[in-house]
Amino acid sequence: MLYFMDGNFTKKEHLEISIDDRGYYFGDGVYEVVKVYNDELFTAEEHFSRLFESARKIKLTIPYTEQELIDVARELIKKNKVSNGHVYMQVTRGSAGRQHNFPTPAVPAIVTAYAVNGARPLGDMEKGVSVKSVDDIRWLRCDIKSLNLLASVLAKEEAKEAGCSEAILHRDGIVTEGSSTNMFAVKDGVVYTHPATNLILEGITRKVVVQLCQQLGIPVVEEAFALKEAFAMDEMFYTSTTMEVMPVTTIDGHEIGSGKRGAITEKLQIAFTAQIPK
Repeated sequence: MLYFMDGNFTKKEHLEISIDDRGYYFGDGVYEVVKVYNDELFTAEEHFSRLFESARKIKLTIPYTEQELIDVARELIKKNKVSNGHVYMQVTRGSAGRQHNFPTPAVPAIVTAYAVNGARPLGDMEKGVSVKSVDDIRWLRCDIKSLNLLASVLAKEEAKEAGCSEAILHRDGIVTEGSSTNMFAVKDGVVYTHPATNLILEGITRKVVVQLCQQLGIPVVEEAFALKEAFAMDEMFYTSTTMEVMPVTTIDGHEIGSGKRGAITEKLQIAFTAQIPK
């Protein structure tokens, strides 16, 4: 398996990442995960645009253009023979002595990436999954796809320990998103999801699903809903690059709707699959 680091493709054992990398010290960096279907990147422009937007928000200069990084991702897919899977790419502020403020003078940002194969979660997409409600203790800039993921890690682990696939996060009882996903609810044929504010990451798959709702004539409202309302929804599902459109059948052990994948969720899954490169 070949990795990319600062202009070079190399094996893992030949990679050298400094202990002074600010990504290691502070989580001072940003990242993206881009899906690969049938040897092709999916929504690549949207993902790399978001990578640069996240970098701008933390005043981090990426030493490549968006197209250059897309080309890197495609080369990783080719070199690693990835047919269906994903590309992971991150950028840190560089290597410098440990001090909280930015290095002066500035040091070069460090770009690393890899590509791996991975199957679509088709079984779970059909039968649905369970989620656990967890307090959203993250910082107030969730719109930045940064490397600071400890709160999300803790939420995911809490869900796993409860036998669930994901955590449904809430602030003072208001649902925000999942630990690594965007949450959607369906009531009386209307799809609801938290608006794209600083309290959530505006997922690329989320945007695709909102567009699909509009194309299919399914009313979609970007409006926050309460956790107590979630229990009374007809359907729930969450979205992400790797999970696509995932039905939620129970929250904290309580069945949602029929306790099975809902009709609108399935309709969106079919529409999403039709978008996949053949």
